[in-house]
Amino acid sequence: MKEKHFQPFYLWQYPGQSLRYAMGVNMKIQIEVDKNIKENEVIIRCNELSEEVRNLQVILEDLVSHKKRITFYKGDTEYYLYLEEILFFDTEKSGICAHTTNNIYNVKYKLYELEELLPRYFMRVSKSTILNVNHIYSITRSLSSASKVEFQNTHKQVYVSRYYYKTLKIKLLEKRK
Repeated sequence: MKEKHFQPFYLWQYPGQSLRYAMGVNMKIQIEVDKNIKENEVIIRCNELSEEVRNLQVILEDLVSHKKRITFYKGDTEYYLYLEEILFFDTEKSGICAHTTNNIYNVKYKLYELEELLPRYFMRVSKSTILNVNHIYSITRSLSSASKVEFQNTHKQVYVSRYYYKTLKIKLLEKRK
């Protein structure tokens, strides 16, 4: 038997304000408690796939993925870092490496697996690199080859292939909205 609980949307806070206020929409929120389900699930029902609904989806996915952790390795030591700390992942001879401002760690995932696992603020920018768009400091555009991306407070940099450049620019513009 399903037990139904209703919670007003404005009680759920997202960075200091209600989602209803932040998104400027009016919607009904319904929470169903079912002790028989094995994994929690959020379903958004809407009469059209509007920008507000897409924004809600992004916010929910980011909230869920904020808590995700990947195990990182350096030698015989395992590290448990927040994904927000990672500047980029790239392919090297030793496998896939995760770069922070000051360190490099190995991960036991393939790049395509990371693409599926990582939150939306990560994106592939070349055949061998996935970067965290939240850490981009500058992009030096090159029309004839890959464009250089630099990160704040570090000497590290990556290159965005021409194929991914436009997608990266769109993602950066969306972030500003």
